[in-house]
Amino acid sequence: MGKSVWVSMMACLVVAGSAAAGEWVELFDGKTLNGWSVHSGFAKYEVEDGTIVGTAVKGSPNSFLCTDNQYADFVLEFEVKCDPPLNSGVQFRSLIAEKEMVFWFRGAKGEPRKRTIPPDRVHGYQVEIADAERGTSGGVYDEARRGFFLCDVSEDPAASKAFKNNAWNHYRVECRGDAIKTRINDVPCADFRDSLTPQGIIGLQVHGIHGKNFQPYQVRWRNIRIREID
Repeated sequence: MGKSVWVSMMACLVVAGSAAAGEWVELFDGKTLNGWSVHSGFAKYEVEDGTIVGTAVKGSPNSFLCTDNQYADFVLEFEVKCDPPLNSGVQFRSLIAEKEMVFWFRGAKGEPRKRTIPPDRVHGYQVEIADAERGTSGGVYDEARRGFFLCDVSEDPAASKAFKNNAWNHYRVECRGDAIKTRINDVPCADFRDSLTPQGIIGLQVHGIHGKNFQPYQVRWRNIRIREID
């Protein structure tokens, strides 16, 4: 078992300023999945017409196509189109459990809680991709770890309406030190501070689908690039 860790939820805070950055690097070459690997589940990932297509597979838990490399301070940009019934997201500064570990933290009300993270489970920061009706896209969720939104945008009149169903949506994630910002279609969304994970992988999520009415819903990504910050 991994060692126990105590953490506290950080409130959403406004972060001013922008970061100087280096050259853009394409994370997806448009033809292959070189530099990526699947973890946590067994959803299908394929390349079609210059896009990565993730398809839900019956019985699979949440699946993640993860970069081989880790990144610390950066600007990440990508475009995504998701079938409305399918919840998705993109992990950043996230980790892959090498073995079973127990994670201790404080819940939303300050109570001590723990979560067991199984081997190969991707966990960490996730920028939300969801049906426009939910209004949560662009928020940051702590996947498989604290298990709640670190910055919820559903009550923000502009951010909650930034994501468009059945269309390509442009995302931007900026991490510098403990400052984390997100945008969708140039609309500011999450803007907060949290220092739990200073670096980690990028991961494309296909959410698990359960129940009798399973459909092989899909999510598509393209133009995935990153610019590391000095």
